[in-house]
Amino acid sequence: GESNCAAKMPQHEHIELHRKRHGVRMDQMERERKREAREPHRISKVARRSHGLKAKLWNARRYKEKAIMRKTLNVHEEKTNKHRNADVDDDSVALPAYLLDREGVSRAKVLSNTIKQKRKEKAGKWDVPIPKVRAVADDEMFKVMRSGKRKNKAWKRQVTKVCFVGQNFTRKAPKYERFIRPKALRFKKAHVTHPELQATFHLEILGVKKNPSSPLYTQLGVITKGTVVEVNVSELGLVTTTGKVVWGKYAQVTNNPELDGCINAVLLV
Repeated sequence: GESNCAAKMPQHEHIELHRKRHGVRMDQMERERKREAREPHRISKVARRSHGLKAKLWNARRYKEKAIMRKTLNVHEEKTNKHRNADVDDDSVALPAYLLDREGVSRAKVLSNTIKQKRKEKAGKWDVPIPKVRAVADDEMFKVMRSGKRKNKAWKRQVTKVCFVGQNFTRKAPKYERFIRPKALRFKKAHVTHPELQATFHLEILGVKKNPSSPLYTQLGVITKGTVVEVNVSELGLVTTTGKVVWGKYAQVTNNPELDGCINAVLLV
């Protein structure tokens, strides 16, 4: 009966049973430590020796892993990051001598702010200048393009609103292009107003974050009134609380670009 039971037992349970009966090797911990230390060497060996599609897939996987690791490290760095409180200002408050060398430090303020910001972005909720916008119907957004020798095929659509396509955008072959975005309606820059500075800047668009009318319009990069776009604010010289330069920031479009021939937006601060 016992041998029959052992035959049915999964492999890892045999190992557990053996360890329970006889314990582990004396150098078990050391062997595990060494195996872990050898792991980067093994990974680099695989990366060096693989080629073709296998190498491509391997590198894509490693890239994702490294990105996750970098994010984790950044979070830990921000945890221990000491920075001065904004409310402690040397010029306005006269400090006694024994307090001069002490700085008002708040450690996790940055971290909590970044987490809040990320949560907001995930939820897709911002305090936007235009909270409610008119929904744009598909027949207003797209014009049916008839194709084929007798013009009896009607599966193509031409976008009638302003849109944004990336830097290295290449059109698909006519046979596969369902949505056509005319060159005359593609925009690269927007007039972005900073609400606190009361100044307007001509900034490059980095991408369309959310078009409230439909996820399809977001995917196609269609820009209508109320759309949230990401703009390149590097020339404004904005910095985070840790002193890092901000590259991209979101802005909401406040006009009808297809009627005005330009995109006007307000920066979401």
